[in-house]
Amino acid sequence: MNESVVFSVLSRKFIDHNEATPPKAQQVIYYSLAIGHHLGVIDCLSAALTCNLADYRAWIATLADGSEARRKMEGVPRYGEIVIDHSHVTMLARAFDSALAAQTDEQQAWSHAMLGWLAAIQQESAVYIMVRRQYD
Repeated sequence: MNESVVFSVLSRKFIDHNEATPPKAQQVIYYSLAIGHHLGVIDCLSAALTCNLADYRAWIATLADGSEARRKMEGVPRYGEIVIDHSHVTMLARAFDSALAAQTDEQQAWSHAMLGWLAAIQQESAVYIMVRRQYD
């Protein structure tokens, strides 16, 4: 069995409109959106990058040993998935940028993709990345 790692990025959100939902319940959904809760909201994630688990491990091994960024990224093989949100942007961006010089061309391409996603999160805090281990 092969294992891979899939990076999925929030591509859009939509409200699950049910014709049977009374107007007062719809008001609760809209209010929850306004205050940042996800009641009745469906996140649509799009797979943006897939790599072999062994290649993923080699890539994150280029991050500074013992760093918070490396510990965060090691959560994928350890726990099966991680979420990267606005609270991780600065830490991960610095780590991946610093690691570029020690990376292969393929790893650099992945790091540049990661830096692009992190920039998108910086611009819109509702955007996030779900990174999951997948069994093929």
